[in-house]
Amino acid sequence: VQLQASGGGLVQPGGSLRLSCAASGSIFSIHDMGWYRQAPGRQRELVATITSSSSTNYADSAKGRFTISRDNARDMVFLQMNSLRPEDTAVYYCNADAVPGRGLSVYNYWGQGTLVTVSS
Repeated sequence: VQLQASGGGLVQPGGSLRLSCAASGSIFSIHDMGWYRQAPGRQRELVATITSSSSTNYADSAKGRFTISRDNARDMVFLQMNSLRPEDTAVYYCNADAVPGRGLSVYNYWGQGTLVTVSS
């Protein structure tokens, strides 16, 4: 299973970005999906997660500004980010718990990350 994130870039404070992440490969099923971020010099942290039934969970820093969603038919997860702040600058990683191949075990997968820079 591979995760490919896209949609990062440079945006001014107060602006918006939409991140996308597509899962590919031999996929039996995907359970929870999520977004994490890592700013320079800091540990990777949770941004938001979504279950296969679309129950969501957000970090306090993301509540009210970010929205996570998913398209189960296309094995994709999205992160709509509004009212962006300079402190949101980070590499954003998508994450998924997925069952590959014949459906025997659940594994955790990471995408390669996409850089979001919020600056004027």
